[in-house]
Amino acid sequence: MATPIGNLGDMSQRARDVLAAAAVVACEDTRVTGSLLSKFGFKSALAPYHEHNAEEMRPRLLARMQAGEAVALVSDAGTPAISDPGYKLVRACIEAGIAVTGVPGANAAILALVISGLPTDRFLFEGFLSAKSGARKTALQKIAAVPASLIFYETGPRLADSLADMAAVLGNREAAVARELTKLFEEVRRGTLSELAAAYEASGAPKGEIVVIVAPPAEEEAASAESIEEMLSKALATMSVRDAADAVAKASGRPKREVYTLALSLSEKA
Repeated sequence: MATPIGNLGDMSQRARDVLAAAAVVACEDTRVTGSLLSKFGFKSALAPYHEHNAEEMRPRLLARMQAGEAVALVSDAGTPAISDPGYKLVRACIEAGIAVTGVPGANAAILALVISGLPTDRFLFEGFLSAKSGARKTALQKIAAVPASLIFYETGPRLADSLADMAAVLGNREAAVARELTKLFEEVRRGTLSELAAAYEASGAPKGEIVVIVAPPAEEEAASAESIEEMLSKALATMSVRDAADAVAKASGRPKREVYTLALSLSEKA
């Protein structure tokens, strides 16, 4: 079930009822969830469930549910099972024949997309990119041609560098940086990726939880990427990955590293 990402007024009555009725609340940090519950006068039992103990805790939670207890799963803020091990618990419940339902509510990624002013008809949630520039650029290259708005989570210290890498790989697209959503100091900055990178480089690392929304590629960019994939597919039928990438890079004028990454991805799928 979803919990507020900042504004306690976003806690629905249904969510309160579920928390009050739950035998145990599985949560990322018992201190954070305990503080939230105390604000609403609840004294539910808490069980830590996060990436470091999920393998150990999952069987225990399943056993409690199989014994007839109701377990509520929450994250520190927002909707659980998004960029956390919650989905593995949901999957385990389904496989065990345990009924699963959800209580909708706040979600930073969707809220940021809605108020970004960028296209909302198609979007791809990528979560956190790597802290290392090389790996970050490789990941961006793999989704550069996706004809949808891109959604990322990011940290303050990495924000300027991450935006700069996005501009280098994706092109200078329109983007928005949203932070501290629903809180007192909520802020949304809009501009091109290079403008935003320069702004945060100058101002320093911002505080709070951050969501970055990047506009889809222009139609001609997507078409160009698709044609390169077709060229690579034909080249890979008779050439090695490296030779195919070199040939297509020369023919298309696209960066060798970008074409090689795509060639490698295509060869792995073959």
